[in-house]
Amino acid sequence: MKGYRISVLRHGMTEANEKGIYIGRTDMPLSGKGAADLAAKMDEFDYPTVHRVYSSPLKRCTETADILFPHTELCTVDDLRELDFGEFENKSIDELAKREDYNKWLRGGKDNRPPKGESLEEMTARCYKALHEVIMDMMETGLTHCAMITHGGIISNMMSCFGLPKYDPKTLQCDFGMGFEIIVTAQMWLNSQAFEILGYCPYDKITDQEY
Repeated sequence: MKGYRISVLRHGMTEANEKGIYIGRTDMPLSGKGAADLAAKMDEFDYPTVHRVYSSPLKRCTETADILFPHTELCTVDDLRELDFGEFENKSIDELAKREDYNKWLRGGKDNRPPKGESLEEMTARCYKALHEVIMDMMETGLTHCAMITHGGIISNMMSCFGLPKYDPKTLQCDFGMGFEIIVTAQMWLNSQAFEILGYCPYDKITDQEY
């Protein structure tokens, strides 16, 4: 049965990330350090050759795609955008630490949401829509290996909710420019809404000596 591979990668660093500031829907570009770090990772690791890149529409993701996959077709998928942090947007952890609504949100719960923001349940529904759009497009066009550039929260949600085998969510966090390799078949997705987690992405470089 035909399998469809997707390299799911987190965007590069922004100034807000460097300062510990929450940005969800805020459209901030990569920082100079973020772009340089991605370029360094390309020297350190092997990023896959893919047929198409599906990306969150936010600049930090499309700019990451341009660096990591400069000669590959880019398609934006609106539902790959980060969680809407509502009133917590553009605020630092230090600014929020004493707020009761912030601490309540940190305690979790699928219906819990930042004030005027998005709940985990809503984000999960959106992650499903994004995955379904990408997987159906790959099946219809016959593309067998593509990349997805999105956000840390989206990646951990996708992996924990739809990925097999099941892992501790704490192990599903990824650094900037890093992520996971997944594979899905039509039967897996249409019958179970699930994919298989193959491992980490990008890949460790194989030296001539190792080869």
